[in-house]
Amino acid sequence: MEFGDILRELLAERGITQKQLGQDLSLAPSTLGNYVNNLREPDYTTLKRIAQYFHVSTDYLLDYHASAGASHQEARLLQQYRAMDAKTKQLFLAQGELLLRFGNK
Repeated sequence: MEFGDILRELLAERGITQKQLGQDLSLAPSTLGNYVNNLREPDYTTLKRIAQYFHVSTDYLLDYHASAGASHQEARLLQQYRAMDAKTKQLFLAQGELLLRFGNK
């Protein structure tokens, strides 16, 4: 996936508009539009600010996976897990175990 695709995905998941993100990070609408449409990519400082805003890594935003076999879906799953509270994490893991036990038949 390209940076703009990932950024669009994060905006949609969080229910944040481009306008809101632009205001929160002091980015011009045209700049943000270029990012979302994969016409330009942010500089390092802006990339780090976007990562902090969404509580994700810069690797996640760049769809970079250092470990062999890792995918964007795995990184997304980990990002979502990290955003959960302790009780929700326990429920999530229990559901995952059930899916593994009964879904692979």
